[in-house]
Amino acid sequence: MARIAINIKEGKVVKEEDLIIGIDLGTTNSLVAYIKDGKAVAVKDKAGKSALVPSIVHFSAAGGILVGDAAREKLITDPANTIYSVKRLMGKSYRDVAGLEQYFGYKIIDDDTESLVKIRVKDRFYSPIELSAEILKALKIRMEGELGRPVHRAVITVPAYFNDAQRQATRDAGRLAGLDVLRIVNEPTAASLAYGLDKENQDAQTIAVYDLGGGTFDISILNLHEGIFEVLSTNGDTFLGGDDFDRAIIDYWTREYQWNPDTLSQNKELSQALRLKAEEAKKALSFEERWHSSLNGSPISLDRASFEELVRPFVQKTLDCCGKALNDAKLKVEQIDRVVMVGGTTRIPLVKSAVSAFFRKPVYDQLDPDEVVALGAAIQADVLAGNQKEVLLLDITPLSLGIETMGGLMDVIIPRNSKIPTRAGRQYTTSVDGQRNLKIAVYQGERDLVEHNRKLGEFILKGIPPMPAALPKIEIQFLLNADGILVVRAKELRSNVEQEIEIRSSYGLS
Repeated sequence: MARIAINIKEGKVVKEEDLIIGIDLGTTNSLVAYIKDGKAVAVKDKAGKSALVPSIVHFSAAGGILVGDAAREKLITDPANTIYSVKRLMGKSYRDVAGLEQYFGYKIIDDDTESLVKIRVKDRFYSPIELSAEILKALKIRMEGELGRPVHRAVITVPAYFNDAQRQATRDAGRLAGLDVLRIVNEPTAASLAYGLDKENQDAQTIAVYDLGGGTFDISILNLHEGIFEVLSTNGDTFLGGDDFDRAIIDYWTREYQWNPDTLSQNKELSQALRLKAEEAKKALSFEERWHSSLNGSPISLDRASFEELVRPFVQKTLDCCGKALNDAKLKVEQIDRVVMVGGTTRIPLVKSAVSAFFRKPVYDQLDPDEVVALGAAIQADVLAGNQKEVLLLDITPLSLGIETMGGLMDVIIPRNSKIPTRAGRQYTTSVDGQRNLKIAVYQGERDLVEHNRKLGEFILKGIPPMPAALPKIEIQFLLNADGILVVRAKELRSNVEQEIEIRSSYGLS
């Protein structure tokens, strides 16, 4: 049965399949955008004030779920049932976040260090995928309210440095929220689309997109020419952002005012209030030299010089990543034509001045750093819908992909910064006479030993005809699609025994 959507206001039939929305699923805030009258716009709340939806989910005593500003109000009054910064946990195992539990107001479960982190709310356990799906549902509802009709298809952005598990988790969250996720786009690439940097300059130009958000950092070097956005290299840290700046302020106050750290970790209401004060101080110090307030009747303060001293190591970490990205792109600082700033944390004066000094040129920050990624996602959605023919995105994979070979070594099949989509293959053989099965374990990362890299999955090529060692010819092929998601094929060429697996991360949905 065909469904027909009619726009009552304008009295005309709406073509359902034409609209694809763009979503920026952020650590601190999330946004949804679409193309309206040929221009990308981020959808604001009912009051028309803000396009930002705080990435916060609250579970009420009555069993209801609040998302966004309403959930934010519960951070202090009911911290155990109010979840924030969930993007930092996407595609992560407990081992990845061990030691950071005291900074979260909610309970992270460590029943199995290998599997996906779970978050305990009352007597239920939620995965970061389910919690992210609640945020995506809220964005979907906001968009449907704006358009007066259902939406089903979306483009969602992720940090360029997200690995396969984190990309799969984001796609699964979209599916749970009732969205067909047509493309996962890297945030810096989306930002450069939003700036329309290819349109204003007909000559080829090389740009650096510096994206520092609430929880993640990435730097991408792109070449733009005649509508082709070619990513040359990317680097970053999926666990570095404004949240760390807040934490540095909290640790500083704990030392300065000689508070008892145990009291803070046990009293979740107090630690949440403190976290919000730290965030308030951080924002204020972008405009003022000194910030004053009080917590539970005691005065607290912070000046800009002290704040900059606290966060300088994090800023330096981002600059180290910039250096690596330039190396990978085989470029010198002088060859970068423009540096684009993305993400709320780039509003901090120290960040701007440090990046400007590193690249030896003023930074370019004309668009709202919070909105720019969502606007780019909407443009990419419009490209996929077939409405913009003159734009082409050539993205890359951020981390090397390979398999485990003898001695626990990583044999890279697709090196990092390879253009996607791509395919690559290599031939292997057996090490034992009469070997009938071969285990193929797939890893992602840059280290020589697989134990230091991220395992994506494994499968067994069964039914190899018994032959002397080194006689079977086994071809392993990696196919990496435009979302950066991997399919692995193994085939024994003499017998044509074949096996294929889409790497469904062990952290994904069944």
